[in-house]
Amino acid sequence: MGAGAAVRGGWARGRIDGVPISAPLPASVPAGPRLMLPGWTPEVAAAVVAGTRRDDWSSDFPAEGDRVVARLLARDPAGPGWGELGHRLLVERDGGAVVGGAGLFPAPDDGPSAVELGYGVVPSRRGRGYAVEAARVLLALARAAGASPLVAGVEPGNPASERVLERIGMRPTGTRDGVVRFRLDVGSGA
Repeated sequence: MGAGAAVRGGWARGRIDGVPISAPLPASVPAGPRLMLPGWTPEVAAAVVAGTRRDDWSSDFPAEGDRVVARLLARDPAGPGWGELGHRLLVERDGGAVVGGAGLFPAPDDGPSAVELGYGVVPSRRGRGYAVEAARVLLALARAAGASPLVAGVEPGNPASERVLERIGMRPTGTRDGVVRFRLDVGSGA
């Protein structure tokens, strides 16, 4: 199974939300070869907002983007951030450490079924291809949900993030509000 597929029924090792896992992944936890992408839980969001450390977090999690996501989730407990196309944690299969976050967000300015891809990997885990792996899993989720187009924005001076988007097939479309915009018409193909 390729990195772009959402694994259904694979095996997980490590921890999710502090609970030791050595069992089949439930169908609701998309995963790639090295990462699991469970949804945020209210407990994780509350811990991030409160500044509480958890044993299953990498030493540099949460990053600033994760704190922003936690505050958004805490403010809107019934909002889209909690859904299938919402915010997810990046959890290493080997060891179970939380190493970042990623998600798909409604992007109504780009179309009624458009979603925006966002992701962040903690500095200690960058350069390992985790952002590409997470982006591929989320692309598969968007495709399965019929969401299209997939869009993203990259701040100037971040060529690594531009390469992540290009590796999943996204192309630059111009600049909006000083941010380089990327787009991929998702469709239902592979």
